[in-house]
Amino acid sequence: MSIWSRISAAVSALSQGEPLSAVFAHLRTPPERSIAFTIAVIALGAKMAKADGQVTRDEVMAFREVFQIAQEDEAGAARVFNLARQDVAGFEDYATRVREMFGKGHEALADLLEGLFHIAVADGMYHPNEDEFLQSVADIFGLGEREFRQIRSRFVPEAEADPYSVLGVSPEASMADVRKAWRAHVQESHPDRLVARGLPQEAVKMAEKRMVAINRAWKEIKDARG
Repeated sequence: MSIWSRISAAVSALSQGEPLSAVFAHLRTPPERSIAFTIAVIALGAKMAKADGQVTRDEVMAFREVFQIAQEDEAGAARVFNLARQDVAGFEDYATRVREMFGKGHEALADLLEGLFHIAVADGMYHPNEDEFLQSVADIFGLGEREFRQIRSRFVPEAEADPYSVLGVSPEASMADVRKAWRAHVQESHPDRLVARGLPQEAVKMAEKRMVAINRAWKEIKDARG
């Protein structure tokens, strides 16, 4: 049975009324943990895409950019996405289960939030309902307001995106501290480290946008400070 068939079966069980806890109980240990993470990304991504009242083709394509789906698995993946996007209700349960899976404030939760932002802005708009949805997910994940704004600044054109916010440092920070923050972000975004966190290979693609923003912020600060 392919991973998408197993994911589809799990989400189908949820849609038929099986308790979320019962489904996730079977997906807590490697390699099942990666499957559980994938289910969460699909469910939260689909529900978040629906938060603005519609699911666009661009949002579906954004999901496909993150998850490289084999041709033979496309039907199963589409079924999972369609099951999960039926409405926005219930996303809190998924977010809570994922938090319990990784632990409050775990680095993987920030990775997942980035994936949700990637889908949110895919249609060229960032709806207030999407912002409210993502803020709620971030709160459940145990991510602070500063981290939420830092991630948002990398994806939302209208958000404040100064290089210091991207690196999570104060404009008054010394160059040594800025460099330290930049190096830490680069190390945290390394593919090997992401895999070690328990993320499936597909989710590692989410880090590409982050690395571009991190390196651009570092260059801007260096150029500004001479």
